[in-house]
Order: sequence, then C-alpha cells, then structure tokens
Amino acid sequence: MAEIRRTAIFALSCLLSLGGCWAASQDAESKRAPADVFADTALDSEFWRGVPGVFATGDTHGVAVPGYKMEVRSRWTPDNLYFLFICPYENLYLKPNPSRTTETFSLWDWDVAEVFIGSDFKDIRKYKEFEVSPQGEWIDLDIDRGDPRNGLGGKWNSGFEVSARVDSNARVWYAFMKIPYSSVDSRPAAAENILRVNFFLSVGPPGKHKLVAWRPTGQPTFHVPEAFGVLKLVD
Repeated sequence: MAEIRRTAIFALSCLLSLGGCWAASQDAESKRAPADVFADTALDSEFWRGVPGVFATGDTHGVAVPGYKMEVRSRWTPDNLYFLFICPYENLYLKPNPSRTTETFSLWDWDVAEVFIGSDFKDIRKYKEFEVSPQGEWIDLDIDRGDPRNGLGGKWNSGFEVSARVDSNARVWYAFMKIPYSSVDSRPAAAENILRVNFFLSVGPPGKHKLVAWRPTGQPTFHVPEAFGVLKLVD
C-alpha cells in the first residue's frame, strides 16, 4: 500500500510539473479487427482506415518539437496487438548495414519508433519495450526498473513482427508492429482490457538528437513508467 501511495504521489507531482500536459492528452484506444494481417502500412487499407489515432508532438518535458508529429493507431485480435506509426521527418538518421532478420541492439541511437507496454498495475516498473526503424530493424526488451536483474532485457523474445516503408516524396515513414498479445498480458485479449502504454519517437544524430513522447515523462528519458498513459481495447 505504501508503494502504491508513493507511486500515486510521484505521478501527481509529474502532472503538476508538466502544467497539465497529461490532462490535455486523451487515452488511446485499440479497435478490434476482424482478422489478423501482416505488413500493412497503408493508411487507406481496410485494416487501418477509420481507426482513431493519438499523436506524439512534444519532447519528454511536453515542449513542442516542430516537424515531428507522430501518429499512432492500434488494433487487436484475440491473438495479436497491432500498431501503426506514421512519422513525418525532415532528415532520416539510419544505421548503416541494417539487419531485418536479427535483433538490433542500441537501435534507439538511430531514428526509431517505440511503444512501451505494461499490464501489471501493482508493479508498474515492469513493462515491455518494442522498437522499429524506418529500415525495418527491430528490438524487443523485457524491463524491470525496480530491479534490472529481474528483467530479461534483450534476451527476451516476444515473437513480434514488423515492417516499415519510407515515402520520400511526402517525407513520412511508416512502421507496423504485430505483437503476440500473450507477450504483454497474462489475461486473454478482450474488449475493456486496459494496458499501460507510452509511445515515443527518437530522431537525429548525436548533438541533434530529439526525443518525442506521447505522454511527457518530465525527465530526459523515456523510461518513466509513472508517466505511461492508457490503452483500452474496444469493439
């Protein structure tokens, strides 16, 4: 109980320090899909058309980052949780010699879209991290901020699938994630399930690196589980 109280107090202090940025952000929804798909990054596809999204527009302190308004849409089936990232860009900072068949450690040092997902509301410091680059590189991580020795880190394998494409004319890149639902939640996937999430975008080289967040963390890092928002599964 004391730990829950401390967490609540910290979250409230973050909210006040950010001048109400959280209150201005709506919770996210994941809309049920009729069937599973793979590698769908088309906004006008039957799978993604009309699905509402949320937007990451500011840095980790809630200050606007012009030119990097990332949209994130989500769907779910009994077996999988899906995300589509729509990422405007000015210039791409890409890792040379990308691998799309093996996990890329330190992918966060390059341009990358990320989602952090937690289902444990009693120990919010345990969550999963998923990343995908404009080149289709990927990494998934098991995180325990309370005791890093308990987390599997990069040794964990969720079995998720990704794809990505770059529209150089529109200066937008798209990324798709298909995450096995059982890898992020011990419950069966069902409407009204609530997950704890945050969405992030890392862009640019060292010295010009920018961090874009859906829910501001109040710190120069994404790893602040107290700042996660809510993703609700809906019909």
